[in-house]
Amino acid sequence: MNRSLEILKSIYKPYRYTLKGKATILETTSGNFLVKPKNKDLNELYNYLISRGFDNFPKLIDASRKDVNVFEYVETIRMPKEQMCDDIIDLIASLHNKTSYFKEVSEDTYKEIYEDIKSNIAYLKNYYDTLYEIGFNEVYQSPSTYQLMRNFYKINAALDFASKELDEWYELIKGETKIRVCIVHNNLCIDHFLKSNKEVLISWDNYLIDTPVIDIVKLYKNEYLNMNFSEALERYFYKFPLLAHEKKLLFILITLPPEIKEEDSIFNQCMTNNKVIDYIFKTEDLIKPYYTEEKEEKQE
Repeated sequence: MNRSLEILKSIYKPYRYTLKGKATILETTSGNFLVKPKNKDLNELYNYLISRGFDNFPKLIDASRKDVNVFEYVETIRMPKEQMCDDIIDLIASLHNKTSYFKEVSEDTYKEIYEDIKSNIAYLKNYYDTLYEIGFNEVYQSPSTYQLMRNFYKINAALDFASKELDEWYELIKGETKIRVCIVHNNLCIDHFLKSNKEVLISWDNYLIDTPVIDIVKLYKNEYLNMNFSEALERYFYKFPLLAHEKKLLFILITLPPEIKEEDSIFNQCMTNNKVIDYIFKTEDLIKPYYTEEKEEKQE
């Protein structure tokens, strides 16, 4: 990237440049530009999105270089977090609506999804069982160990719920030969949403053509502490209704708790543990109303 950046500096003649993570902002008399390492050629994606009536991405100025892309720099405006959450949900729903279609798949496709998630659940089960066993055998438990042991039942219940729901999901979907896919941003977080004269999603390098569920799972896992997801889900479901098996898959995937990162102090470990425990409680509160509604509908 360094050589390309030097060439770009000679072309755009910036009076100031600023490093921003892996990207570089070039401020010039003819406008501001963002130079990012190139992971994918985005021309094909952008052309397709435009053909579908979706142009909510930063303008690609130069994609001719092997190692970098040059974008028009978008300066975002400050806005209330709640409004930003509504806007990003609206934009995701629009992306999914405009690019979704059903494609033919073999029966093995759903079986592979089932086996992958089942394997992940088994891994997490073993991971947390091992942590519990280590804590159980400690003569004097640290506050962080005691915190985890006290809430182990909740972790275990989440994994059991996900496993049971996954079995039901597979019974619901096995034998299907079509799957709904769309352009999936696959890197959603509030930091990747900008608003100036229009709303823009940045950082498309990980985009996929896959189930729309992936975007909501990624957004939830990145922003569950920062967004009111109860309102966000209702808003998304209204604008892009998920099929019954898609909604069930979404709830299974967000139920899976993250692993607990090992920290360098007991205080930090307690904070990290608390985030995981908070995640489990918040997720249970989020999806419980949908299962209550489903139960009431069956009774009627």
